[in-house]
Amino acid sequence: MALFVYLSLIFLIYQYHDHPTVTAVTYHPRSVLIPVTKDPKALQYLTQIKQRTPLVPLTLVLDLGGQSLWVDCESDYISSSYRSVHCGSPLCKLSPSRICRDCSPVKPGCSKNFCSIFSENTATWSIAPGELATDLVSFPSTNGVPPARLPFNCGPTYLLEGLAEGVKGMVGLGLRNLSISTQLAVTYRFPRTFAMCLASSKGVVLFGHGPYSFLPGIDMSKRLTYTPLIINPVSTASAFFEGDISSEYFMHVRAIKFNGREISINKTRLIISKDGRGGTKFSNMIPYTTLERSIYKAVTAAFGRFMKVARVKAVKPFSICYNSSMLGVTRVGYAVPQIELVLPGKSSWLIFGANSLMNVKKDVVCFAFIDGGLNPVTSIVIGGYQLEDNLLQFDLGKLRIGFSSSLLFYRTTCANFNFSSSTISNYP
Repeated sequence: MALFVYLSLIFLIYQYHDHPTVTAVTYHPRSVLIPVTKDPKALQYLTQIKQRTPLVPLTLVLDLGGQSLWVDCESDYISSSYRSVHCGSPLCKLSPSRICRDCSPVKPGCSKNFCSIFSENTATWSIAPGELATDLVSFPSTNGVPPARLPFNCGPTYLLEGLAEGVKGMVGLGLRNLSISTQLAVTYRFPRTFAMCLASSKGVVLFGHGPYSFLPGIDMSKRLTYTPLIINPVSTASAFFEGDISSEYFMHVRAIKFNGREISINKTRLIISKDGRGGTKFSNMIPYTTLERSIYKAVTAAFGRFMKVARVKAVKPFSICYNSSMLGVTRVGYAVPQIELVLPGKSSWLIFGANSLMNVKKDVVCFAFIDGGLNPVTSIVIGGYQLEDNLLQFDLGKLRIGFSSSLLFYRTTCANFNFSSSTISNYP
């Protein structure tokens, strides 16, 4: 099974090279970046790109495990460079489409003999059929470089429900042919690698070459720890076809420790089963890390045993809260037990107070982990709050994930990414 999944991923990544790219690009940037902000109400991470002719700025929800770029085409989509992807074309064959449709009157999202594809809103777990199309897209780091023609899903307006105000769609970075991470690597011919750094204020996703420079003069490229990228052989999407692998990123957590002491949990939950259940994945669409109920109970009990401070009334959605004035403060947040996710080899992902406790109101902080229920599809989902101020690198060429743990240790944050550094300059 492991060999089959590995070969499936290699085929997924390389199969584009058997066909012409969507657009011919003769001038290649060293890297492409998209800035990221956080919507404080929806708790979603937003980015901006420009699309169409003439170019129009679009605010989109960033989805690490998303399958594609999808945009609302029902409301004021006007572009002279819009092209429908026809059924039977190379791009349609490489997409997950299984259906061809006819539609009239012809307009963006409605064409003759078009390649029909599903768009997914992973905030509400809703899907909608639409048209696969291409249009010109421009990114912040490609000044002086013509926009690239990239594929996207043309979705309906109602699919925006549940997304942050002003958003026009979603941009997916997952393990799929149509994801932006795959498309940019193919179009601009840089490594199949991207890095993500989220924050409560501003962050960044950088595709292609590093290094990853942060103010004041810190290169995190040489400070990453690596763990194997695990491919779930069964899709975790709302709707999928038999044989589809998951587009989300998994890693193998072997054990959980508090202050160096391993806690007792059912470790079979940490393994991905043949039907795709279990394991540990990353999802910035989940605001806080969720744990299968037995793991949640073990983690919260262990955290409580190490804490010497009395609890206060819980604030939903959390179940454990404390008076923050009673807690000490360190460089990496409140002085609370260190959580260690033990990974293969001798590596560990460390979670400190800045990512384990959240300020919910004056003088009250809560343990920012959620009970995921008795039998969730994935046992551990590392959510957005736990990802903040952690640099993650997804290296598809080497099938590995690099991580920094908290950047606060290095006296920097994701908001300190050096946007003016040479890492985003263009070269012919």
